[in-house]
Amino acid sequence: MTRALNDIGDVIQDYFDALHFCDVDKLQRVFHPKAIYATADETPLLYRTMVEYIPVVAARQSPASRNEPRRDHIDAIDLAGENTAVVRVRCSIGPRDFVDFLTLVRTEGEWRIIAKVFQIIERPS
Repeated sequence: MTRALNDIGDVIQDYFDALHFCDVDKLQRVFHPKAIYATADETPLLYRTMVEYIPVVAARQSPASRNEPRRDHIDAIDLAGENTAVVRVRCSIGPRDFVDFLTLVRTEGEWRIIAKVFQIIERPS
């Protein structure tokens, strides 16, 4: 179990790095190609496939290039078994904080994010 937690922690650190640096190669390594991206904080419900999501990150100015401080943290990792986990994380991009619920699956011996469902929290100016 400790190995699984360490492996998942590594995936999440790569996820945080990918978002902070807008590193789409790293982002594609942590997300399963069939992963979904969704939030109910936009109307209508925002739902994207990876084919739709990756170009959005590629076009974004990275938080690193704006010298934004890192605000990312793993709140919890819950293993459902040998191949399924849910991770709750927090991170920030620009004036927004995010609470992400990431569902991971282990396929072909590697943990990857299969679903990202998140809450947006506007930070006061």
